[in-house]
Amino acid sequence: MTNEHEDTGILDVAPAGAEVAIRAATPSGELTFLCTPARARELAAALGLAADEAESGPADHVTVRADELRRGDVRDGDRPMTVNAVRTDAGTAHVTWSSGAGRSWNQMYDADASIPLRRRGREVGA
Repeated sequence: MTNEHEDTGILDVAPAGAEVAIRAATPSGELTFLCTPARARELAAALGLAADEAESGPADHVTVRADELRRGDVRDGDRPMTVNAVRTDAGTAHVTWSSGAGRSWNQMYDADASIPLRRRGREVGA
């Protein structure tokens, strides 16, 4: 790993009693953070999501109608949200979202509402 000054650093993680210790060491110093196991899992999920996004290349920003959302679409914004499922009932789209931390929730939109996406999910069979 390198920081903004191109210094090489080390990041390691280890159990620390009932918590998890995250240590970052560079030539200029060392920091150790302690967190709960639940927070460590959230961090791991966020790192995995960021790695997936970095590997997928540049963002493909688009805007789609709520009733055209599909599984795997990632909503644009400060915190990425991924579509798990979409169901359309008359003029309403029922969307199940999930966060990088593993939380999920449902939201309803007018079917023709514009939803900004950071990246499109894969179409079924693709």
